Formats: sequence, C-alpha cells, structure tokens
Amino acid sequence: MAITARNGEADRGQRRASFHQARAHQTKQALVESAFMLWRANGYQETTVADICRAAGVSKALFYFYFPRKEDVLFEFVAVSREAAYAATLPLLDRPYELADVIAAALTSLESHMRRNTPELIIRTIVEGYRRVVGEGSPGTTRPEWTGDLFGALFERARADGKLPAHLGAADVAHLAGVAQSLVSEGARKWAAGAYGTRSFADVVGRDIGALVAGYSIAPPSRDDAADDPAFAAKRTRPRERRSKIRK
Repeated sequence: MAITARNGEADRGQRRASFHQARAHQTKQALVESAFMLWRANGYQETTVADICRAAGVSKALFYFYFPRKEDVLFEFVAVSREAAYAATLPLLDRPYELADVIAAALTSLESHMRRNTPELIIRTIVEGYRRVVGEGSPGTTRPEWTGDLFGALFERARADGKLPAHLGAADVAHLAGVAQSLVSEGARKWAAGAYGTRSFADVVGRDIGALVAGYSIAPPSRDDAADDPAFAAKRTRPRERRSKIRK
C-alpha cells in the first residue's frame, strides 16, 4: 500500500512538472510570436516590451523571466532558423551525397526563413550578435552565431563520411566551420541590405563557402616537396640575401 501510494505521488509530481514545462514553453512561444508579429507590422524600434506583453497576454515580469532584454528575443529567430536548416539537410545525409548539395539545402532553408522577416529585423539580429561577440551584450549570456554550430555539425559529418580531405584534422574542420558561419552572417547582412540585387542569398553564399572548402581541400606541401620547389627555395634565399647586403 505504502509503495503504491509513493508511486502514485511520484506520477502526479511528474505530471505536474511536465505540465509546468509545457506551459512555460507555450508562454515563451507566445512572447516570441507576438514580438515578431509586432516588429513586422510596426518596426523593431517602435515596439516596446509592454506592447509585446499586451499582445501575448503576460506581465512584464514574466517577459524578463525569459528574456533579459528585448534584443534577446531576436535570437529565437536564429535558433529556429538553425534547426530548420539542419533538418533540411537530413534527407540528403541519409543517402550518398555531395557536400555542395548539403550546403545548398541548408542555405536555401535559411533564406526561406529570412524572407519571412523584414530586412531591419535581419540586420538588427546580426548587429546584436556582433555586439555580444565584443562583449556588449547581456552579462552571463552566451555568444550567438547566425547559424550557431550548424556548419560545425555538417562539416564533422562530412569529415567522418570522407567528404573532406583526410589531411584536415578536427581543429581544421572547426576553423573551417567558423569561417563558413562568418560568411553566412556577412552574407545575410548584405542580402538584407539589397547588395545582392536579384541574386539569391543561397547562391552567392553557397559559392563563397564552396570556394572556401575547395581551398582547404588542397593539401599543404610537405617539407620535402617544398624544398624541391624552385619558387619556395627562392623565397627562402631572399631574406638571406637582404641580410647579407645589410651587413655589407
């Protein structure tokens, strides 16, 4: 009897916890949806936290429980875009694939999400990300990336599948992913500002990342190969010649 009672109490406690978690998620989602609805209609600068709370039907105290600042709501868009972009690559990764096709699928998904928002919101999100990088964001918050660790996961998978050269180590792949993410952030800013004209974000940034990957795919010359290269040998002798002239 006692064991049954304890089990019943534990089940009720678990249900209550699940209920509270679901309600918290719904509240946060309502705040995010209300914020973006108002930003699209009225503009980011003109929309206050009080406006967002009224639209979502919650108090300002509850807003600040989930988001330290109004700007922090912007990064929910980044998280959703990143998750959708990664999901778009999964069908390709489940069969024989080319890395360029996987990158194109991720970028096309990102562009689709960007088109749902105004250029102001896209640029504002990127600027806020840059501010956090240089330490101007909210204390205790993590550094955001336009695509988070999207390319880190994709390139690690590509390396494991032999789609990246064997000479690239884990540190090389991490650096490659970081540069690709920077290209996406800068590309999104330029695309939102109209710098690409009629060209698509996915096409322009896909070419940039493709060139980056191709460059990293070239194996660096070994010391023996470099020593046999006349151009390399000439570069090595020039500093010596300059030093000898200085001594004279």
